[in-house]
Amino acid sequence: MRVVQLQHPVERRRIALVEEPGLRLLRTHSSVVEAANHALLAGRSLKETLGDDLSDTVLDYDEVYFRRSEWSLLPAADHPTEQARCMVSGTGLTHKKSAANRDAMHQNTGQVVAPITDSMKMYQWGAEGGRPEPGVIGVQPEWFYKGNGAILRAHDEALEVPEFAEDGGEEPEVAGVYLIGTDGQPYRLGFVTGNEFSDHQMERRNYLYLAPSKIRTCAIGPELVLDETFADVRGTVKIERDGATVWSHDIGTGEANMVHSLANLEHHHFKYPLHRRPGDLHVHFFGADAFSFGEGIVLTDGVQMIVHWESLGRPLRNTVRISASPPALRSVRTL
Repeated sequence: MRVVQLQHPVERRRIALVEEPGLRLLRTHSSVVEAANHALLAGRSLKETLGDDLSDTVLDYDEVYFRRSEWSLLPAADHPTEQARCMVSGTGLTHKKSAANRDAMHQNTGQVVAPITDSMKMYQWGAEGGRPEPGVIGVQPEWFYKGNGAILRAHDEALEVPEFAEDGGEEPEVAGVYLIGTDGQPYRLGFVTGNEFSDHQMERRNYLYLAPSKIRTCAIGPELVLDETFADVRGTVKIERDGATVWSHDIGTGEANMVHSLANLEHHHFKYPLHRRPGDLHVHFFGADAFSFGEGIVLTDGVQMIVHWESLGRPLRNTVRISASPPALRSVRTL
């Protein structure tokens, strides 16, 4: 089962089930969070709750997807009333290829024999202890904060490189979407295609700049997939300029391609009481194994980034939008 969130200039926002080549609107539920909360209160699954709320109205998916309709796609999951109640975060150094790219960024090339970097040390810790037996706590992965729901963008929206950034680069990933129940129990709603857009030039200066390099807009969607297993997810990522492909790469994620198990990643994210606040939504990225920056590609204003995971619905497409404003000094006033 796959779900999209929609917005109309006149009608209220809605959610719809994907029934290719159409989108079947739900009758009452207007957001994934609303439907999930209803399911929790009723003691039913999210799939059952959605399946019981179908309307007779079917939209043409192509018209919406290619922006030929008054309906537009929203991020596949968000907190509809309070953006601050949505935490966007991620886990890095989960894939061997991404660790190798990070290692290359952080090597001191002036040395004849470069020592092992902290990036590769952390990856190796994951390789040795990231897949514990059931019921056992494994090694902690790298973790980073991206922002709250205000940074989420939908399919076909621009991802911004702000005036203080050094660059912007795609990171094709899968994200898990979670809702915290009234008792503090995290519930996984599903998985979604993501572009965990980051500033790789800033990070390359020093790995301690990883934290500020991540505070950027990012995209998820167009579809939330409720029944994906996250075992072995395959796809492609492309960069297009003026309609021509300038770079593409096969990508793989899921537990078959990672050094950490999903259960271990989820444990280490939700072990913090702050991350189990009832009513909060979490969008958590699980890492990438390829990105164009690692091959020397520079994303200029207007280029298109396309991420397509074969089992997660239609591709996610976003445009790079680089700010033309000069950096502005931000001052603080005494009250």
